[in-house]
Amino acid sequence: MESKTVLQQYLAEQRAGLLSRLDGLGERDLRWPMTRTGTNLLGLVKHVASVEAGYLGDVFGRPFGEPLPWLDEDAEVNADMWAPPEQTSAEIIALHHRSAAHAEATIAALDLDSPGDVPWWGPQHRHVTLHQILVHQIAETARHAGHADILRELIDGSAGDDRGNLADQSADEWASYRRRLEAAAEAAAGS
Repeated sequence: MESKTVLQQYLAEQRAGLLSRLDGLGERDLRWPMTRTGTNLLGLVKHVASVEAGYLGDVFGRPFGEPLPWLDEDAEVNADMWAPPEQTSAEIIALHHRSAAHAEATIAALDLDSPGDVPWWGPQHRHVTLHQILVHQIAETARHAGHADILRELIDGSAGDDRGNLADQSADEWASYRRRLEAAAEAAAGS
């Protein structure tokens, strides 16, 4: 299988995994800040879509074509990490799909060694190739998909994915497992 195809498949899997963490949740749960720093599911999707539009668009002279005002220089700090009430989850999910389609068009149009320029990386690192940016975007998307896994478990207890990567255990079995881990942590700490 061609290297570009492999990279595209990994990116597509990570995108799908991220979006699947939103399934079945209402607007409140999608937006609810689950960490001290406000990390929330919908914000993660908005951020990933925005970043992908830049890295697999602007960096290769293929602008996304839609305004993303939350990325403007004068935008509020972290404006890409949450959604105001007037911005629906459906709109953000659609943005994610459009950003992915734009990225896929860029990938299809270019060779892996095609040059790009990331001005926000500074002069020593800004000159890149499509291959480098694809790896970077896969890592970025996977990182946030992992965050989304944890947030979803905190919201409603659901864990794992559609590939069955999490042991199927009862609530009692999970509670027993957790107690074992707590005991191991206490023992390691000398408590």
